[in-house]
Formats: sequence, C-alpha cells, structure tokens
Amino acid sequence: MSDLPSRAKEGGRGDGRGQSSERGGRGGQGDDRRRPQEAGEELHSLWQNEERAATVTGKTFEIWHRRHDFWLLMGIVTHGYARWQDIQNDPHYAILNEPFKGEMNRGNFLEIKNKFLARRFKLLEQALVIEEQLRRAAYLNMSEDPTHPSMALNTRFAEVECLAESHQHLSKESLAGNKPANAVLHKVLKQLEELLSDMKADVTRLPSTISRIPPVAVRLQMSERSILSRLANRSTEIQPQQVPQV
Repeated sequence: MSDLPSRAKEGGRGDGRGQSSERGGRGGQGDDRRRPQEAGEELHSLWQNEERAATVTGKTFEIWHRRHDFWLLMGIVTHGYARWQDIQNDPHYAILNEPFKGEMNRGNFLEIKNKFLARRFKLLEQALVIEEQLRRAAYLNMSEDPTHPSMALNTRFAEVECLAESHQHLSKESLAGNKPANAVLHKVLKQLEELLSDMKADVTRLPSTISRIPPVAVRLQMSERSILSRLANRSTEIQPQQVPQV
C-alpha cells in the first residue's frame, strides 16, 4: 500500500511532503501476526522517526506522529471500535484528517485512509497490552530465571564471547612464532569447539523447552481480553478536552 498518507519515506526520513511514513502506514502495521513485543519495539521506532520528520519540516499536523495516535485513541473511546468514518466526521478529531489531504483525489481514498487507521490502532493496542503486562509483571515481582533450561543457550553464548575476547591477541602472537602462545591458542580453540557443540545441543532442545513454558497470560494471571476490557472501562471516564487547532 505505497499510496498511504505519506511521502516521508522510510519512517519519516524523506522529503517531508507527506504525512505519515510509508513504513508507519504500511510496513509497520500491515502484519497483525507479529509478536506484541515486536509491535512495541516497532511503534517506538516509528514515533522517533515521525517525530523527527514533523519537527524538522515543521509539519506537526500534516505528518502523522504520536499526537495523532492520541487523538485516534480518543476517537475510538468516543465512537467505538472501527467507527472510522464517525471519528473522521467528528470536528473534535479534525487533526486526524490532516495527514490525508494530499490523497483526497485518489479513487480509493477512503479505503486507504480506513486501512491505515485500523492498522495504526492495532499497533497501538498491542503496545498498550505490553504496557499492562509489564506493569503486572513488576507488581508480581517477576523476573527472568537465569537457571531455567531456556537460558542455557544465552549463558553459553556469553561464555563463548568472553573466551574469544580475552584471547583474541593469541592469533597475532601465534603467527609471529610465539610457541607458548600457539599452545594456549590451541587449548582455547578446543574449548570454543566444545562450547559450540554444547550450543548446538541446546538449540536442538530449545523448542521442547520453550513449549513447556506457561503462556504469558497464565503467568501474569491476566488475558489480553481482560487487559483490553480494563483499558476500555478506564478510558470511558476520559473525555476529549482541548481540541488541537489545525
């Protein structure tokens, strides 16, 4: 969907003529199958790039960024899920129409606009879920268990990295004819070979180990549905206050 509301290519690094980045409108939101963690990381990157583009060009209304995300969420609180046309027609949320004015002559203008809003909201929704999960994990004082079998690969990788860095000078000394260094280098290479062999075995066991880990919803004692329900109930008390002037 290269015809989304933007010409600020590659996440807001373009010429500033458009509104939301193509990556922000399409690539960053088009795949709803991504893990929530990836969605959160991508949203953070989008915000940085879009904010930079809006600030540099001075087009804070025409370039979609986090301010538009706020008003999109407020519009959904007011009008409900997927009521994109009602949100766009509400003067409280006129700011949401600004990034699309350059696309109004397109035949599939409304389709482009609604798909962008739906995908952008999906990304925001996933990020909100992550935020609530992290808050819950902190409340339960949950942390990674370094002794869990799933962490074995990470531990061995750290050992390989440490061993390689602490003995990287041996290769030059060995090439220079230093026999003691050559003997030590062979021992280090033997250790590295054993560690890599163990890592290969860890990789083989990893799928079954991970499959036995309880889902996040079980460990946190809260489902994604319950998170969204609580967020929706909490947000009903919030009403649009100051309407941005565009």
